[in-house]
Amino acid sequence: MSEFFSTERLTVRKFTPEDHSDLADILTDKEVTYFEPYETFTREACVQEAINFSSSDEFFAVVHNDKVIGKIYFSPRECGSYELGYTFNRSYQGHGFATESLRGMIAYAFNNLGVRRIFATIDTRNDKSRLLAERLGMRREAEYKELYPRKEDKSIYNDFYVYAILKKEFCK
Repeated sequence: MSEFFSTERLTVRKFTPEDHSDLADILTDKEVTYFEPYETFTREACVQEAINFSSSDEFFAVVHNDKVIGKIYFSPRECGSYELGYTFNRSYQGHGFATESLRGMIAYAFNNLGVRRIFATIDTRNDKSRLLAERLGMRREAEYKELYPRKEDKSIYNDFYVYAILKKEFCK
């Protein structure tokens, strides 16, 4: 397994195909995936998704006590900017794991990857994600009105915030 970095309680590494069951615990939960840009997965579909993630340079497994409890999406954009996304197993939410792993990802990116700017696009209704971005020191830069259609009603378009942090603003 290719470890990316570690924190006090967590390891962030590449996914492996064997992670499919833990990944399914995350991606089959309708509450967890509600604000995601994809539909909720079946357990069977997670087998292929774990394979896809294992060959991707944009998805990382957050591991606690040998269990994948979350996934981080970290994708390059233009001019030294990266997009950050995250999804965590509901049973592990509220324990600081997301904050710890994402703070570690931001620190690693700024200190080792030459990243200049990290941003996240968050549905304005997603209070948990918005508050997490703020805990990470990210600032709200923009609000996009009616950007993407709502999953349950494609005639309604949701608003999104853009949160970002620059390398020069980040204090580990």
